[in-house]
Amino acid sequence: MLVLRSLLFQFYFFASVVIASMSIFLMWPFPFAVRSAIARNWGKSMLWVGRIVCGLDYVIEGRENIPAEPSVIMIKHTTVFETYAQLAIFPPQTWVVKQELQWLPLFGWGLAAMRPIAIDRGAGHTAVARVIEQGRERLARGIWITIFPEGTRVPAGQTKKFGVSGAALAKEVGCLIVPVAHNAGDLWPRRGLIKKPGLIRFCIGPPVDPAGRPPKETNRIVQDWIETKMHEISASYQDRASTS
Repeated sequence: MLVLRSLLFQFYFFASVVIASMSIFLMWPFPFAVRSAIARNWGKSMLWVGRIVCGLDYVIEGRENIPAEPSVIMIKHTTVFETYAQLAIFPPQTWVVKQELQWLPLFGWGLAAMRPIAIDRGAGHTAVARVIEQGRERLARGIWITIFPEGTRVPAGQTKKFGVSGAALAKEVGCLIVPVAHNAGDLWPRRGLIKKPGLIRFCIGPPVDPAGRPPKETNRIVQDWIETKMHEISASYQDRASTS
């Protein structure tokens, strides 16, 4: 039954991505708020279907930490859950993405319509400069910037070096960084089909002000909070799972 539920969810995921992507693409001539609303509603539908079909319950902790002004969001990336959850939780946003994602049929068209900051991750300082230049413009228009600072999905319990672009952007623009940790990877393993029922804690941390310190030091502060919180909520999940 668990496999069947997971397959049903996966079917909805792929089908809904196609529909949402095409809807967003067709709304390209309209204001960004229209396209953002479609993406937000898709994210909400994914949360609802995940809960009903797979038992992927969730709780949002730290909503009070979301700043009033546009900010940079740094989220731990372990699975697909956080990619749609953050759409439903945070204000209108776009993302720093690998440029090749925009080349994908259908999905890439919708993604391009959301005005992401598409970079070549191997471009080094050029990529950072692009994030700062385009991120400044997006933030000035009231669009938040989401960054998965490790650059790729990382298995639960592991970590990688954080890229510097998010911290550099926040310092240059003078905005806050919002760190996010969660335990979705405990229920939905990286590149795994099976989604185990359980509670996902999506934890929004206190904003980090990058002013007055180098971006690498800001990264260390953000990463320390995320990894400490990840360990805490994952350990809590494992304790509950072992006693249930």
